[in-house]
Amino acid sequence: MISVTPSILVISVLNPNARVFDVIMRTEYGTSYNSYVVLGSEKIALIEAAHPDFLDVYFAHLGDALGDRVPDYLVLNHTEPDHTGTVAALLERYPDLKIVVSRPGSLFLKSIVNRDDLDCLIVGDGDTLDLGDKTLQFISAPLLHWPDTMFTYCPEERTIFTCDFLGAHFCEPETFDTKVSHRAAYLSAAQHYFDGIMSPFMPSVRDGLEKLGALDIDYACVSHGPILTRGCELERQIKRYAEWSADVARTRPLVPVFYCSAYGNTAALAERTCAGIRAAAPQADVELYDLIEYDLDELRALMNASDAFALGTPTINRNALPVVWELLAGIDGVNFAKRPVAVFGSYGWSGEGVPRVAEHLASLKANVFEQQLRVKFVPTKSDLASAEDFGRAFAEAIS
Repeated sequence: MISVTPSILVISVLNPNARVFDVIMRTEYGTSYNSYVVLGSEKIALIEAAHPDFLDVYFAHLGDALGDRVPDYLVLNHTEPDHTGTVAALLERYPDLKIVVSRPGSLFLKSIVNRDDLDCLIVGDGDTLDLGDKTLQFISAPLLHWPDTMFTYCPEERTIFTCDFLGAHFCEPETFDTKVSHRAAYLSAAQHYFDGIMSPFMPSVRDGLEKLGALDIDYACVSHGPILTRGCELERQIKRYAEWSADVARTRPLVPVFYCSAYGNTAALAERTCAGIRAAAPQADVELYDLIEYDLDELRALMNASDAFALGTPTINRNALPVVWELLAGIDGVNFAKRPVAVFGSYGWSGEGVPRVAEHLASLKANVFEQQLRVKFVPTKSDLASAEDFGRAFAEAIS
């Protein structure tokens, strides 16, 4: 059994073969599901549970950690199913287990385990739990990255359990950052994790860092990836989060033009739309991006960082192209409301691609430009002039 400190044990369930997490997030380096045991002189607390697909492995590790001892508390810093998938089985094995959770978490948990009779201790910011010679202090950390998230701090061990915060989908056999073999891969995974999970909540990230800064921490026990230690990745990861979440003021509006094009017709419209935006908004950064030629993760990040954007698609099988929907699947739904967006495209038979994309964006509360530019087959000179007028009108509407 691996110890963080003599009183804190880690239960790490490794999943090196994971390549997709939560349906859409790439996990090139696998992942781990970390939970913990805090051994007090009077009480024992489990910190989080594990993914339901690894129930047997989780209980085998838990048995090694506990022996014949029975846990008193289960602290859930977050109720996403990869943290709570074994809760129902834990309650069957330990029926007197009291669940410690935030108020939003208590509501979510009832629907996760489908029970209304849960014995929950609801805690708020600053509340504490006495385990005898160990204390657990709860720190509210909403939107990192669910509304229910909190941190749990053990001052006697200078250890904080940060849930998803500071973590990474990264799996190597060793548990600690000091033993990471492929450092460059870990750093890549850590940034990809931040971009996919934390970046929609930048103000909350900054709040979380401020709360951590007020504590004396030797270990950050994350839910995914290696445990972070003082003198190794702990300070570096905190610094990286500070840099990634910095509120950088842009001096020029960012208005990218995204498109895909089967035969060059939508591409021609995109070029002239881009020219119209530039003409009407010379103060803006306006560039063309062919969805086929760029990494979609990079384009999703650009889309979410933009002040406005235009999107062009052909119509195939009465719909927009799959790559367009793949781009839009990465929309930051938290911060996307009222984002100005214009939609355009060439079509051959019926032309449903543009209105379907516009309808979808409207359903996400975007500020969809009332004009839609649709051109049948190959754009004429008049069509190209209309595309430039379209771009100019869009720029004027958002200026």
